[in-house]
Amino acid sequence: MADTNRIHWLDNLRSITIFMVLLYHVGGVYEAAGLWGWFWIVDDPSTITWVGIVGILFDIMVMPIMFFIAGYMTPPSMWYKSEQEFLEKKFKRLVVPWMIAVILLIPLYKVIFLFSRSLPQEHWSTYFHITSQNSQNWLWFLPVLFSFDIIYTFIAKSRILYKKLPLKYLIAGIFLLSMTFSVIAGLAAGHRSWTLSPIIDFENERILLYVLVFLLGAFFKQQDLFKELSAKKNLYNIVTSVAWIPICVHIGARLVPFFYPEDFSITSLYLLVWWFSFNLSLLALMYIMIESFRRFFDKPGKIWDALNRNSYGVYIIHVIVIGVFGTLLLHVNIPAVLKYLSLIVLTYAVSNLLVSAYRGVVKRGARLRKEK
Repeated sequence: MADTNRIHWLDNLRSITIFMVLLYHVGGVYEAAGLWGWFWIVDDPSTITWVGIVGILFDIMVMPIMFFIAGYMTPPSMWYKSEQEFLEKKFKRLVVPWMIAVILLIPLYKVIFLFSRSLPQEHWSTYFHITSQNSQNWLWFLPVLFSFDIIYTFIAKSRILYKKLPLKYLIAGIFLLSMTFSVIAGLAAGHRSWTLSPIIDFENERILLYVLVFLLGAFFKQQDLFKELSAKKNLYNIVTSVAWIPICVHIGARLVPFFYPEDFSITSLYLLVWWFSFNLSLLALMYIMIESFRRFFDKPGKIWDALNRNSYGVYIIHVIVIGVFGTLLLHVNIPAVLKYLSLIVLTYAVSNLLVSAYRGVVKRGARLRKEK
């Protein structure tokens, strides 16, 4: 029997969003601008120009959507629990896997990084994230999400998420506040700057946006704003028709430095255009993705169920799988587009198989313990 408590479209959206994260990271192997090569797990000399442009779309929306979904699922996980019980559960769910992953996967990342470039391996002490130039890399999401759960415990006390706030003004406020913060942070700390530490990594210009989007998701849950789906599609049709405008502006803002490398400088006007177009594009893309899944993908199925169960594990291991197959494809004499498509299929399929196998072992272990 299907679990009637599950929100199928939300589960499906989360799985597709993680698949888009995978697409974004596979694109890093073949992007042509040279922005990834110095740090990414594999840098294939075969490149594809449009992969980087498509990657901009993923970069705009995938992490905010993941934080929104996580925020939406947070209130129920706190119901009927004390703050301590809630945080203990989140610690086991997020921090324990993160600790295991940074100990096991970050060293593997560096091994593959050096091997794929035919570089000699280095002293063992340099392979851990506290000594790595790239720090936590893709695993940064987990401790940041746990920190948001801690923030939520304080927000929940005020019960502000239960108040009937006008949604359009709330979203407009988030838009203006996050854009202003991003511009100021970009001017103060350097455009696209990161804070890196052994415990937590985050992009300085986006961290407030992620917090606000996470809390917006929690607000949607507390207000039960997804309870009814309007039969009218006027707004949906309008947004899907005009979303290309801010997206093209944002892509243009990102490409300007490559067209005018000598005369270009980061100014306050440039940052304003960048972050205004980024936030407007994000607003449109998030709305399109959420409404599309609510309207057209709100159904369970065997394949969806399997992908949804595996999605968290796929996120954790997919970069290492990209490294393994990306290295194997380095010397395969086929067009870059075929390499790109092959790496997508191999990474997603093998990641799901590995996670399914792991889950099967855990289930068998639990069953054996019960029998004893």
